[in-house]
Amino acid sequence: MVEVKKEDQALTNGEAKSSEVSQIVKEIEQAFTSLHKAASNFDNRHISKVFRDLVPLRRKIKDNVVALDIAIEKAYPPNNSSKEILRKAIGEPRHEHTDDIEIEQDEKTATQILPEIDLYLHLLVQVYLLDVGRLAELDKFNEAVIAVMNSYNRRSLDFIQAKIWFYICRTKELKGDLISIRPALLLSLRTAVLRHDNETTASIITLLLRNYLINHDVSQASNLIEKTEFPENVGNALVARYYYYLARINAVQLDYSLAHEYVTAAIRKAPQTSLANGFIQTATKLNIIIELLMGDIPQLKVFKTNSVNLEPYSMVTKAVRLGDLKLFGQVLNKYEKYFINDDNFTLVSRLRQNVIKTGIRIISLAYSKISLKDICIKLHLDSEESTEYIVSKAIRDGVIEASINHEQGYMKSKELLDVYSTTLPQTAFDQRIRFCLSLHNDSVKSMRYPSDNNKLDSAKNTIDSKEDEIDLLKAIEEGDLDDFMD
Repeated sequence: MVEVKKEDQALTNGEAKSSEVSQIVKEIEQAFTSLHKAASNFDNRHISKVFRDLVPLRRKIKDNVVALDIAIEKAYPPNNSSKEILRKAIGEPRHEHTDDIEIEQDEKTATQILPEIDLYLHLLVQVYLLDVGRLAELDKFNEAVIAVMNSYNRRSLDFIQAKIWFYICRTKELKGDLISIRPALLLSLRTAVLRHDNETTASIITLLLRNYLINHDVSQASNLIEKTEFPENVGNALVARYYYYLARINAVQLDYSLAHEYVTAAIRKAPQTSLANGFIQTATKLNIIIELLMGDIPQLKVFKTNSVNLEPYSMVTKAVRLGDLKLFGQVLNKYEKYFINDDNFTLVSRLRQNVIKTGIRIISLAYSKISLKDICIKLHLDSEESTEYIVSKAIRDGVIEASINHEQGYMKSKELLDVYSTTLPQTAFDQRIRFCLSLHNDSVKSMRYPSDNNKLDSAKNTIDSKEDEIDLLKAIEEGDLDDFMD
């Protein structure tokens, strides 16, 4: 009796496994249907729908890779070279309980396969190898993927190629081999620009900028920005990433005002979903440092509203606000590894001068006359000579209104002037005007109006219009409306 029960349980588990595999194969075939529509109608919204379903699908494929093997077997003709490469990359034999799944091929796929489906299956194999951690095999498989992409020249492959290049560069980054992929990226960038593949062009530009910045090749990243033009009408995620890299490059090159504009635009352009929390947190950290380098103090709500731990940046802000050089040194030593992991240690180290300037400003407001020796003790500086140089530079830069008596060694503060007689209100007003104009220009560019011909086409196909409404509702929930603005 016990053996019979075990056999029944094994049969039940096998049937459940077979049913689950069949369901995954159907989901992959539904993606094939959307890709057929995208290729025939030149409508990228169907490809965006496929990518929205990619995240739950990749989790299922990770546990049931046999479904991907069956989908490859059904999609490709018998004597296709890509089929053998894909199945060899998977390296998983088909299980016995899936033998009852019928593997039939359509008449169209019996002789050829649609390029969109071909690249989509390569993308699924890429994602599977990445999820299971087989980086060496994935790196070798990517060479075949690049060769397949170079063999096609279709505008409908733009979105798929952009996604594939992302995973190729992700593989190289995880392996620590970033330099070897640069020639292939630059060659593909030239090809994408000539073909006017905007999504692929934008994706490769951001991948190259990330590649350069990880290796601290800021000059090469700056040259790339000068010699390329970022395409318009691409997804907000790519635009946000591009603005973030521009902000980091300008911050390293000491152009803090322009960097602040770019990082603010990056946070505003980022998708407002849980999937973009990591990017928003990284951009927020960079924004805090840039504001401190500009001489401003971030608002308190920035540290309270973010779910990420911003304690190191809060302590740095406190040291800058108080002008306490000793506290700043303690924070820098305590959270050095934290700043290095965020790749912000160089920018945070520059805040030492801001701490000194703030301390001198506080002292000039508190004392009408103070010796340079006392300033040296209060700010924990090295010597009176360095203190005299720092105070002189602060006076020359307009940080404080004071004068130095070099013979008797003291600093004498001048009477406080009316702030409205200076250029500070004008500078702040100009900054707000530029922000509003930038927001207005971005809003005008994002507006798209349908033509009259589209109204006639939409009246003919009621089923397609209902599907578009469902996709639009899903896009509104996920915050990805870029493809519905065309």
